[in-house]
Amino acid sequence: MTINCRGKLINLSSPKVMGILNITPDSFYSASRYIVNDTLLKTTEQMLKDGATFIDVGGYSSKPGAVDISEAEELKRILPVISLLIAEFPEIIISVDTFRSKIAQASVEAGAALVNDISGGHLDINMIPTIGKLQVPYIMMHMRGTPQTMASMTDYKDLVLEINKYFSEQIQKCKEHQVMDIIIDPGFGFAKTKAQNFELLNKLELLQIVDRPVLAGLSRKSMIYKTLNIDALSALNGTTSLNTIALMKNASILRVHDVKEAMECVNLFNQLRK
Repeated sequence: MTINCRGKLINLSSPKVMGILNITPDSFYSASRYIVNDTLLKTTEQMLKDGATFIDVGGYSSKPGAVDISEAEELKRILPVISLLIAEFPEIIISVDTFRSKIAQASVEAGAALVNDISGGHLDINMIPTIGKLQVPYIMMHMRGTPQTMASMTDYKDLVLEINKYFSEQIQKCKEHQVMDIIIDPGFGFAKTKAQNFELLNKLELLQIVDRPVLAGLSRKSMIYKTLNIDALSALNGTTSLNTIALMKNASILRVHDVKEAMECVNLFNQLRK
């Protein structure tokens, strides 16, 4: 599948890597918190050199129990960063990580090329219509509740069936608003237990029933470090292992903190496919 990012056609038949740029003071992975402009620019430059196709900029922490912030604060965090990155790297493809339609619109107007919504349109009824008007690719994630409540909402009768139903319903809403380029994210770590996360990864290829590219966001998450009895800072090797499995199960995009290692996974996977 090819998606149109501000006139650039990105072919997802070969997996791509999305680098994470958290403009928050409370990201679960402390090494990914970027506030100072010099650090932002150096980190982004390195991600692009290492092979990132997309840079995902987020100003709202979505870790379990994260503090809710206002739209004004979220805008204050991310709009200057988007402008700074586009000025420094004119060819950059920025994804804005937000569930709020006003933030999405302002970010796209500032130069962002994609919208990455952890709620899949459930936390803002105006999000999908806004995406339709903006005509940008839309990454919709599966989540129940909010970052503040999702940890208590893990009761599923059939995890994969319910996630597929969720995406089918939201994709239909997107079609009604002429949203053409849709990527699905199963939401590892969002309203799912550790066991459910591994079940989801094990059955990841079954999400292709909705015929959309899949984004896998496994980077340094608790399903890795809690299984290995380590912390997020030590979870790179585990991340690489699970990213490789995700690619084998047809993931089209890896969303990661560590672009170089993810690109190595992609390059080895592409060689294997030959």
